[in-house]
Amino acid sequence: MNNDKKKNYSIKNNWDVVVAFGVMAIVLMIIIPLPTTLIDILIVTNMTIAIIILLTTLFTTDVLQLSIFPTLLLITTLFRVGLNVSSTRLILSQANAGEVISAFGNFVVNGNYVVGIIIFLIIIVVQFVVITSGAGRVAEVSARFTLDAMPGKQMSIDADLNAGLLDDMQAKERRKNLQREADFYGAMDGASKFVKGDAIASIVIVMINIIAGIIIGVLQLNMSAGDAAQTYVRLTIGDGLVSQIPALLISIATGIIVTRSGNEKDFGNELVGQLTAFPKVLFIASSVLFLLGLLSGFPHLVFMVLSASCGLAAYLLFREEKNKIIQKEEHKNNEIAEMEGKEPENVMNLVSVEPMEIEIGYGLIPLADETSGGDLLQRIASVRRQCAIEMGIVVQPIRIRDNLQLKTNEYVVKIRGTIVQKGELMPSMLLSMDSTGESEEIQGIKTIEPTFGLPAVWINKDQREEAEIKGFTVVDPTTVMVTHLTETIKLHSYELLGRQEVKGIIDSMKERYSAVVEELIPDLMTIGEVQKVLQNLLKEKVPIKDMVTILETLADNSRNSKDIELLTEYVRIALGRTICNPLVGEDNKLVVATFAPDVENVIANNIQKSMQGSFPAVDPETTSKILDSIKNVLSSIYFPENQPAILVSPKIRPAVRKLLEMVFPHVSVLSLNEVPNEVEIKAEGVVNI
Repeated sequence: MNNDKKKNYSIKNNWDVVVAFGVMAIVLMIIIPLPTTLIDILIVTNMTIAIIILLTTLFTTDVLQLSIFPTLLLITTLFRVGLNVSSTRLILSQANAGEVISAFGNFVVNGNYVVGIIIFLIIIVVQFVVITSGAGRVAEVSARFTLDAMPGKQMSIDADLNAGLLDDMQAKERRKNLQREADFYGAMDGASKFVKGDAIASIVIVMINIIAGIIIGVLQLNMSAGDAAQTYVRLTIGDGLVSQIPALLISIATGIIVTRSGNEKDFGNELVGQLTAFPKVLFIASSVLFLLGLLSGFPHLVFMVLSASCGLAAYLLFREEKNKIIQKEEHKNNEIAEMEGKEPENVMNLVSVEPMEIEIGYGLIPLADETSGGDLLQRIASVRRQCAIEMGIVVQPIRIRDNLQLKTNEYVVKIRGTIVQKGELMPSMLLSMDSTGESEEIQGIKTIEPTFGLPAVWINKDQREEAEIKGFTVVDPTTVMVTHLTETIKLHSYELLGRQEVKGIIDSMKERYSAVVEELIPDLMTIGEVQKVLQNLLKEKVPIKDMVTILETLADNSRNSKDIELLTEYVRIALGRTICNPLVGEDNKLVVATFAPDVENVIANNIQKSMQGSFPAVDPETTSKILDSIKNVLSSIYFPENQPAILVSPKIRPAVRKLLEMVFPHVSVLSLNEVPNEVEIKAEGVVNI
């Protein structure tokens, strides 16, 4: 307990209190007279702080490593103002401001007050006109460009997050640093005005000290005009120098920190590394200096020494480069020798496959390259969001890889390492499609749209307006690929829903609906059994967004049956409104085809159970007749939104679905129990044998 108290009240853990007292002490300096000894200590402290700040900026590699700099600039400026006021009080009242100010005044002035004043003014001009003005302008431009670049940088972070290159914490940290960087440059733009004001105030204080000092010395201290001028000019110049030299150091630090771009090296290493990156430059400089040294009237020794120094540096750098190349070759040869003599490495990481990935040919790389204006990464991120909204599934990050073995403009979509879809694009053209079949012809490269198999034409970008006038739907290549990817995910969503994904969904549900989850899992069903039910729903494109209803239905019925197919049917009944809504027209009517009683009886009497569910074991001739009749009936019915549906009795619905899924995969098979009471059923055709 005592140790805890000591820790809590130690200076190390209470720097905020120490700094607060320090700032208040700076303010009190302006009001309370200080002795000359304390003034000396504070002046040296001011110089020390300025030196530390300047050196720190030389060793930083990123502006955020010294993000407190704008506030620090304000505090140091206030500190200098307080010192100026305190020293001015001593100069005017006692004609003495301590040893440090006197030493600076005597050393710089050295009996010539004009020289001292000129040196002081030069420091002011360099600080105010050159360094501070330039640093302020750089900070202003940097702030503007940083703010303009923020949306693009945030999109880049989101793209890396969606591509799996970053985790959530890393992305959050990058966004935070991005905001801090923008705030830093904005604050620096305003903080640089403090230094300008400080320089102006110093000039005013010097004029006041000299004029007022001479007047006070002559009238109050009974000094001659010459003695008064000598004393007060010396002290005033010394005071100005001890104030402006630290200000100059901090101004230089300001310029360094705002003009440096982010780099992994500090200023010193970066400076030397970049200036010596080209040895031939030093060799040319050596030659130029040597020629100048030969001209009459020039100091030959100085030019020859510098020429020899540059030549020696160029020779050493050339030799170092040659040694690096030799070492690199030796290292490469050693690695090859080690690889040949090594035992077979562990290749387990090489056999793992991604849940989903896209491989693109060389010609399609610009679509994914943000520096070239490609937005494929952002579009894929929107696809994942769309699938979550529409289907309720969380698609793992989709990898994009380049594959030189593909055709130049080809792409393939893989699920767990196996190709499921492929297509070919023209990256510099647009795809125009005639969705109505009534549009005029247009010049271009004829092709087939990869997602829905529609006839299409690749056209030049300048033909877009012409194509739209003729009634064509025109899309860019990225949209073609993204649409193909979206439909592929919907078609194979049940394959992407593994146990790990189901566990993630269950864990998310448990936070809000713990009662239903704890009742169902693991006492009544395992995660694997819930996964199979969800996969059965996704196979028939039934969204699984309403997980509460799904889990509650499973909890209600899993006590009486462990049959996954039967449990799926119970869930479908509970989700009846969700299933039927896309099929119901504006008049609240559900247009369907039905089975004749004899067809239903044939299927019902020949249902067989297997590990894959129920299927009708009907003879091939009867099966062929049923499928032909279904084809004729569906082609003769107008279905709203072109979504055909067949309505059958509940007991044969799974078997009918198995019968149709290979021949008519896009036909919805509904049972009477799935249709809500408020929906009117409109049977437009009957399937007969």
